[in-house]
Amino acid sequence: MRKRPDLHNLSKSDLIAEIPLACSDETAAVKFFEFQRWGDTPCCVKCGSVAVYQMKDAKTGERSKRYLWRCRDCKEQYTVRIGTVYEESRLPMRHWAYAFWRGATSKKGVSALEIKRHCQISYKSALFLMNRIRFAMAPDLQTAAPLIGTVECDETYVGGKPRNKWIDNRHTPDRKTIVFGAVQRDGDIRRKVIADVTGKTLKEEIKKVVDPRSRIMTDEFVSYKGIGESFEGGHSSIRHKLGQYAKGDIYTNTIESSFAIVKRGIIGTYHNVSKEYLHRYLWQFDFLWNGRKLNDGERTVLAIKAAEGKRLTYVAAPNHA
Repeated sequence: MRKRPDLHNLSKSDLIAEIPLACSDETAAVKFFEFQRWGDTPCCVKCGSVAVYQMKDAKTGERSKRYLWRCRDCKEQYTVRIGTVYEESRLPMRHWAYAFWRGATSKKGVSALEIKRHCQISYKSALFLMNRIRFAMAPDLQTAAPLIGTVECDETYVGGKPRNKWIDNRHTPDRKTIVFGAVQRDGDIRRKVIADVTGKTLKEEIKKVVDPRSRIMTDEFVSYKGIGESFEGGHSSIRHKLGQYAKGDIYTNTIESSFAIVKRGIIGTYHNVSKEYLHRYLWQFDFLWNGRKLNDGERTVLAIKAAEGKRLTYVAAPNHA
């Protein structure tokens, strides 16, 4: 039998290699999550004290079945789940480890039905897992740095059937949802569900996420006209209607490619996503894009660390996308 390693003595690469073990062994999973949250210095989630200890079974000397900790200062008992997206969840931590791993490494997403089959849990539990993991991946736009440099902006339509689609005036197709996106070349992406594609709406969204010192790239859509006045680098556009897709450094291929990944994920993996929940899936696709330069293990660890300080109840969450 393979001896379980001490996570505190592992290098970063070795630690990432322990993710598969954390997906199959409950004790290994708990240790893995504890190390990602506290490192070598476990602390109380209530008062912050480091005067804490693991509670153990008096007869066997092993850790308690609930993997409890206790603080010597405030006397509170707690687990690694407290104050995270998996608080109040009765699902084993190994299932959370597996769902985080798949959610952070599957380029086009992973369905709740697949998590259900692999973990042998109910579909409702799998949805519970994935909705909270997507919430952990949601960007904090209050602290996120604005996009800067050359920034490509575009909008697209997701879901539904392409009935009554008028290309010339961008009339919203029936049952489709409008998604706006802005991507910094060689940098991060921001996407959001929006109500319409009027000039006022699109310009406001660009100003929210793009630094004023930037240069804006769009297609020839009339709603973007005049946006260059708000940015030092001005505004350049490519004329798709004339068959132009790149003119020197003027193009929107990056943002269009990112939309293609979203649509392929929805069609091929999820098959259908309602407008009410689309923003949660965009959180996941944005997280994967922004972490594309990390390896799969590092991206999984990043998602787990992002779960701290977040709670998602059944009350509708605001659209952070």
